[in-house]
Amino acid sequence: MGMSPRKRARISRGVQYALLALILVGIILAADWTTIREKFTNPEIALAMFPEVITTALKNTILYTACGFTFGLALGLVLALMRLSSVGPYRWMATMFIEFFRGVPALVVFLALSVGIPTAFPGYAVPGDVLGTATIALGLVGAAYLAETIRAGIQAVPKGQTEAARSLGMSGPRAMVSIVIPQAFRIILPPLTNELILLTKDSSLVYLLGYTASTVELTSFGRQALNQEKNMTPIVVISLCYLLITVPLSMVVRRLEARSERAR
Repeated sequence: MGMSPRKRARISRGVQYALLALILVGIILAADWTTIREKFTNPEIALAMFPEVITTALKNTILYTACGFTFGLALGLVLALMRLSSVGPYRWMATMFIEFFRGVPALVVFLALSVGIPTAFPGYAVPGDVLGTATIALGLVGAAYLAETIRAGIQAVPKGQTEAARSLGMSGPRAMVSIVIPQAFRIILPPLTNELILLTKDSSLVYLLGYTASTVELTSFGRQALNQEKNMTPIVVISLCYLLITVPLSMVVRRLEARSERAR
């Protein structure tokens, strides 16, 4: 008589746990813990990074991300509405923008704004120095993804909502602004938060714009400390700082997804 499905599942889990335990033991035995403590968790080097890593680098990373996300969200909403427009040229322009900035790496966008535009148009630079350029670069990249997310959210709102609003005498634009868009944003809150996390990591490309002591962000700050100390501890410190931003956002995403499932 063969094993029951429950017993096979229990044996399968046991094999997987045993395999994971063997891998963990192998890593522990193979690692040079003395070198790890010296090169990755040096307390003197870590303490020397404070408070600047928090008051300047982490603060600037949050600032660049927040500004880029705000600009990208506004532009993404406009692009989403253009994609849904009955006017053909609006749809074509929005589609070309979205496909271009989704297909081009964020690195290229930063280089284009910091080097390409001043080269092509001598004497002209993106206003706002580092913050302005970072906001536009992150916003352009984020808008391409946010536009598709917002468009999907708008299309997920039942058409009956619009029809009911029109039956109450609302115009099409007013129904969109007052009825459809608020419901769409409730639907797409989790993916919007995920895009915010991605922009937080993309903000590390701000180093391409150059930086000063007052405009440095986490990646530039960590790389500068790494070059000075010849030690990996600064990378560990800035990684933990990034986690201070991304882990709470990930928790928010999970809570929003759970709430959305309960609502359904």
